[in-house]
Amino acid sequence: MAIRPILTFEQPVLREKAKKVSRVDTSIQRLIDDLTETMLDAPGAGLAANQIGVPLRVCVVKGDDNQIWGLVNPEIVKHAGEQIGPEGCLSYPGWVGEVKRFETVVVKARNRHGKEVRIKSSGFTARAFQHELDHLDGVLFIDQLTSLETLRRVEDLEAVAAASV
Repeated sequence: MAIRPILTFEQPVLREKAKKVSRVDTSIQRLIDDLTETMLDAPGAGLAANQIGVPLRVCVVKGDDNQIWGLVNPEIVKHAGEQIGPEGCLSYPGWVGEVKRFETVVVKARNRHGKEVRIKSSGFTARAFQHELDHLDGVLFIDQLTSLETLRRVEDLEAVAAASV
């Protein structure tokens, strides 16, 4: 496993649709391991392969319960409800903004062993899945903002929180 550099928003690979993985082999398993280690080191709640410069449909997501899913060719097959909340991104460091997402999603993918899995999630974990799947389609969270006025520097939010204590 290795910690890999996380690309920032100006890198063109983040705006490209990632390619489907034809076979889950040791190179894909190693990619999942690197994504996991890099995500945990950052720290973050998810990371897509194109964020480390690998244009393949592979991502990792850390759920509310700290479970980590490594997913190959993930897709949302069912969704319900709506949530609006703050979101940030490891490829857009220091900024957060308000994004509307589905409240509940079912994601179908292959796991690190090539076995098909279906994961039902809601709340923050569902938000993380949707965020990472957007990355695989070349979409950044800033493209999904409810309004550009909701985009804030993290330091500004921390200053407001400290002043209100």
